[in-house]
Formats: sequence, structure tokens, C-alpha cells
Amino acid sequence: MVASTSPFVPHPGPAERPARMGLRALALLLAAGLLHTQASPPARSFQLDYEEDCFRKDGAPFRYISGSIHYARVPRPAWRDRLLKMYMSGLSAVQVYVPWNYHEPLPGVYDFAGDRDVEAFLDLTAELGLLVILRPGPYICAEWEMGGLPAWLLWKPDIILRSSDPAYLAAVDSWLHVLLPKIKPRLYQHGGNIISMQVENEYGSYYACDYGYLRHLLGSFRMLLGTEVLLFTTDGTRAQELRCGTLQGLYATINFGPGSNVTEAFGAQRRVEPKGPLVNSEYYTGWLDYWGEAHASTSSARVAQGLEDMLQLGASVNMYMFHGGTNFAYWSGADFKDQYKPVTTSYDYDAPLSEAGDPTDKLFAIRTVISKFQPLPVGPMPPATPKYAYGRVALRKYADLLDVLDVLCPSGPIQSQFPLTFEAIKQAHGFVVYRTRLPRDVLDPAMLGAPPHSVCDRGYVMLQQEYQGTLERDGQTTLRVTGRAGDTLDVLLENMGRISFGANISDFKSPAMAGPTPEFLPG
Repeated sequence: MVASTSPFVPHPGPAERPARMGLRALALLLAAGLLHTQASPPARSFQLDYEEDCFRKDGAPFRYISGSIHYARVPRPAWRDRLLKMYMSGLSAVQVYVPWNYHEPLPGVYDFAGDRDVEAFLDLTAELGLLVILRPGPYICAEWEMGGLPAWLLWKPDIILRSSDPAYLAAVDSWLHVLLPKIKPRLYQHGGNIISMQVENEYGSYYACDYGYLRHLLGSFRMLLGTEVLLFTTDGTRAQELRCGTLQGLYATINFGPGSNVTEAFGAQRRVEPKGPLVNSEYYTGWLDYWGEAHASTSSARVAQGLEDMLQLGASVNMYMFHGGTNFAYWSGADFKDQYKPVTTSYDYDAPLSEAGDPTDKLFAIRTVISKFQPLPVGPMPPATPKYAYGRVALRKYADLLDVLDVLCPSGPIQSQFPLTFEAIKQAHGFVVYRTRLPRDVLDPAMLGAPPHSVCDRGYVMLQQEYQGTLERDGQTTLRVTGRAGDTLDVLLENMGRISFGANISDFKSPAMAGPTPEFLPG
């Protein structure tokens, strides 16, 4: 804009004045608008770029390096320590599951207090400068009890989980209407740090292949969260998994570990997502442990090399797990791989941060790889957690279990002609004592048995309060016993965790002894 310095300014005629004044006013308005635009911060956004095959965060190309942590497996006082160590490892994001059954123990009864305060956990991640990839299910797997689905769903014995079954969808909708409004203000577009959210989990590995169910979830997420949040799925790399686990409107990502060929694995993603960012949503840093088996371990060098190979391709990666933690109480799940395989209390996972929260050699190997692709945070890695020597602890017997049943169950026994499942008596976890009396004298050793694979999961057999042996789901299913008519026969049944993956997640718990009295087999 040029201003005249001449003292002589022509006086406009009557016809010129309105036009000249209008142009001057327009120039002032444009200038004011430009200043306003320059002062306003750009809109926050996290989007897919199908032209450049990347994410865009606030318009700029972006890729994340993330790690999984489960707040339900870490005591709340340790949340900050674990998250800070993840941040100092060079991660830009954390991936977080929300276990439905952890928050809704009974229909319509919700618990978000203490260790279950997911909002406080998410706010802490934001405070520490970490983005979040949230996985609210409703099914999560996670080697968690029943994959995060509440056991009370099985109060309806014929319910079809993870499907368009109206009873299942009604429960899901009720839960999502409680959970997702807590999440919406924390979305990146609304000033929070949640950049993307997964819908369901590894659905392609489930037998139902119900696209109507996935469409229902997609509609619910959009209705409760809006149209801007990035929604995705993740599945294994097999064609069947990607066929049944993906849906238009949900960005398809994949899972694979350090033993996979990176190029071939991402080729599987490209078959369902020809354009867009390469994403490994579960890059396995280790593996889970099962009772009775050796602790799983995965080479640090292999994990680090696989990570570097993916980052060289420009991929976004989430490491599952970065910190595993502990399956407290009765929250450990189980797998079914030709046989029932319950998961241990420890969920160490051979992860970069140990169960105790200690940085491992694997963590520092990963940190070195990350440093080749982006700057690391300035400052030292927080130290290992303090350890204490408690010395020898002497355990003293307090009582015989069968002598204190009235204390443990003040409401008294449930009378039934046939053994009832845990679900029929509305008990989710723990132990149930099944009691009957011998119908006749058994003077010669007779076989007390149950059908194969039907004791769910472990039955401790006692006759006249004397331990006789143990019946197991995929182990010993018969015992030899003797006794008199009227003797008390007790089976203390242990629920070792409901199956969390595959077609068998409707995992009812019972002793499965046929008939109103114990089944004695010939021999």
C-alpha cells in the first residue's frame, strides 16, 4: 500500500467519492481480517493423507512411535513413573486398552474410581506430553478375563457375543453411552491428546464375521464422538483375518512381530489399504506366559532390528507391550490352543520395561533405534524401582476352608438338583464349593469322573474333608475314591480365567458332573 507525500491531493468529484471511500473501507476490513487470521492458532487435526501415504497432524506429515501400557495392570501410584520412562525412551504416544468388565462389574453399575480412573490416567499422559491411541473395544482380548467382556453377559446362556445379537448390542450400546462421553473432550480435535481410536479388536480372528455388527459399532462411535476422530481396526496379516476384520470407514492396520518379513507383512496391509500410512498396531516385544510353562523371552536384537526396518519404511509402530505389568485379582484371561492355557498373574511380557517398572537392555536397544529417526528427550532415564528385602515370612494356618463356609458365604448355600455354572449363580470370578453326599457305599475304589474338557477349570475333590485329588479341564478327569453312603463329597472349583481370544470366549465355568449325584464310572 503506497501513501502520497505530495501536499496536493486532488479533490474527488461527487461521483468518485463513494467509490473511493468504499475501496478504502474494504482495504481496512481486509487488513483487519488478515491480522485476525494471523493471531488465531491453526485448527487441531489428525488425519489420513492418502496422497502422501502418511498421517497429518495439524497439517504436517506425522508418524508415531508408540508403546502399549494397560492402566488396569499398573497400580495408580506407579502410573507416572511408568509413563515418564516411556516418554524418556523416545515414544511419542502410548496405546491404551479400556476393559469393559473392569468398569461395569454388574449391569448398570460403574466403577471409575482409584485404579479404575481412566480419565485421570489419560490426563496424566497429556501432562507428560504423550499422545494416546485408545482401544475401547468393546472387546479387547489383551489376555484379559473374557477379553474385557463382562461375565454377566453370559447370564443369558444363548447370547452370541461379538455379533448383531440384540441382547449383546443393547449391553454394548449402554456401555458406550457411558464411556465415550468421557473420552470425547480428550480427543485431539477438542484440545486433548487422543489421536485415534480402534473399533473392536482383531475381529477377523473371530468366527462370526458379522459386518452388521462392525457397522453398528462404527455408527455408535461416530454418533458419540463425531466425524473427525480417526477410527481404525487392526488384525493379523492373513487374508481371512483382513477380510472379516475390516470395514469401509475404518482405517485398516495390521499386527506382526519381529519374526515376520516386514515387506511381506506391510504388503498384506496394502492389499486392503492401497494408500495411506503403513501401521503396525501390535509389534510384539515379547510374549505372555502360561501356567506350567517357562517364562517367554524374545531377543532384544531381533526386536530392535525389526523396529528399525519398519521405521526405515516410514511406518508408524506401536510396541505391544512396552510395559506389561501384573494381572491383579482374577483379571488374567486364558487362551485356547488345542487345549485350555490360563495366563499367569505376571504380565511381564519380556517387555522393555519389566513388570517391576525397571528399564531393561531391550529398552535401551529400542531407544538407540528411535534416536536414529527422531531426537530423544533431554534428561536421564528414571532409575529402577526400589526393591525391599522382607526376610522370611512365616505363614500360619488360620482355618480349614470347609469349616468357614458360613463366614465366606453368609447367605448360605444355593440348593440345586444339578450343579449350576458360575454364570447361573451370578458369580464372575474365584471359587465355588459344590457339595453333595454319596448315594451309596463305595467300598471298592470307583472312578469319579467328568466328561473330557468339561471341568472348567480346576476341581479340588474332598471326601469327608480329606483331599482326594484334582480334576482338570484338559488334564486328569477321573479319580478313584471309596466311601460310605451319606459321606460328604466336596468339589472346590477354581475359575482360572475365561478365554480371551478366538471362538470359545463364551467360557462358562462349572464342574460338569453329570446328573444330580456324582458320576461314578466302571473300573
